[in-house]
Amino acid sequence: MMQRTFGRVIVALALLAAGCGGSQASQTSTGEDEVVWPPNYDQEPRNLTPTEVEPETVLFEKATIMTAAGETLLEGYMLIRDGEIAEVSSKSIEAPDDAEVIDAEGKYLTPGLIDTHSHIGVYSVPFVQAHSDGNEATSPTTPGVDAAHASWPQDPALQRAIAGGVTALQILPGSANLMGGRTVVLEMHPGISTQSMVFEEAPDGLKMACGENPKRVYGQRGQMPSTRMGNTKVLRDTFQRAKEMKREYDDYRQKLEKWRATDEPKESNKPEPPSRDLSMENLVRLLEGEMLLHVHCYRADDMVKFLEIADEFGVEIRSFHHATQAYKIRDILAQWDVSVSTWADWWGFKIEAHDAIPQNAGLVAKGGGRAVIHSDSSFGIQHLNQEAAKAYYAAKHAGLDISENEALRWITANPAWTLGISDITGTLEEGKRADVVLWSDHPFSVYAKARKVWVEGEREYDRERDSRPWSDFEVGQFPTEQREPSP
Repeated sequence: MMQRTFGRVIVALALLAAGCGGSQASQTSTGEDEVVWPPNYDQEPRNLTPTEVEPETVLFEKATIMTAAGETLLEGYMLIRDGEIAEVSSKSIEAPDDAEVIDAEGKYLTPGLIDTHSHIGVYSVPFVQAHSDGNEATSPTTPGVDAAHASWPQDPALQRAIAGGVTALQILPGSANLMGGRTVVLEMHPGISTQSMVFEEAPDGLKMACGENPKRVYGQRGQMPSTRMGNTKVLRDTFQRAKEMKREYDDYRQKLEKWRATDEPKESNKPEPPSRDLSMENLVRLLEGEMLLHVHCYRADDMVKFLEIADEFGVEIRSFHHATQAYKIRDILAQWDVSVSTWADWWGFKIEAHDAIPQNAGLVAKGGGRAVIHSDSSFGIQHLNQEAAKAYYAAKHAGLDISENEALRWITANPAWTLGISDITGTLEEGKRADVVLWSDHPFSVYAKARKVWVEGEREYDRERDSRPWSDFEVGQFPTEQREPSP
């Protein structure tokens, strides 16, 4: 049994024991004289209920293995052990003594699916006002709030997502604000708290938005922004304040280093730290390249404008989300190495979402960019494989030369890159995490169902077994034989 204790908790408790609270001038993770200011958010307690993980040893035999790394083995063998992919081969693998051997002939293996854009937990099932926790719509800029602090781990949609083959997802604040707040990446282990489900290796993310939503929300209140002009001004003003705060922090760090470098530093001469502002500190971390920026944007011109603002302040954008007009600027997005997290065919619900085509993902991919199919829906996430299939066949029918491997990467490897975890998951390769889905049919078939799903080597979903509900909200809601969620 492995226990994910998360180093951030250990560090935070050690600092508190040493008398170094969050307001102290210096906190380090190494114990050396490294200047860390502002205190790293990850050093503050986030996971007080660590998840216990019990990885299995499983040998799959004679499966069609779609690795999403360029190779498909038509009659392949794969061994998972200790939470990792131990071996992938076109030749028979000798089963370890403790291994469960699964005859997967006629079935398909893929990496676990990854959704870059979800509001599960912050807009929980059932959809009632009491569960509306995704938008802190009290100011157009709220970069200090965190989706992890509102996400409900008892949301029934979580289990329905894994029943559709999803092994990791990013929960974001909504798009009412220009700067909506921190995102959280979860690995699909059921937990009593959202913190216990945090994907530890995933970098921190920050959600922003442009276009219609912020100007509509705040324009209706008679405040800025009420136009796209206002959107740009508020963004630039806020980034400028963050840049000025970064200068204050840099100045303090230099003074502290100089003080430490003296022969006998005296406490009376120690420089005073600047005041803390949690919202600005997140933006400072973004300016320093310590967070991944995810931007809700539809129109091509809005995306270009946001790239210009990001370039002005030295910020990198990791992904444009929704991005229904990304096909118009696919060369620019490829040059800037910005992924496109989009739908297969969901649009038309507002003016900026009208000029969309089903070949969007295919054109982005052919243009050298990173296409991602996201859900933005607790329903769509249950069949993310079919969403990718729709985008794939739309591209094929339009004459675009897109491979099945590339289309599979839209829901595996590319979202893993978008979330900063592609070095450990997203493809079926030796040494990667055992995030694995066994499908009944080709994953792009309408008949495909996830039969079994492993997360970090632990079987978190098995259609053949009694699937007890993760959520206490559903206990007693259905007869036992109807409990199993369906993708």
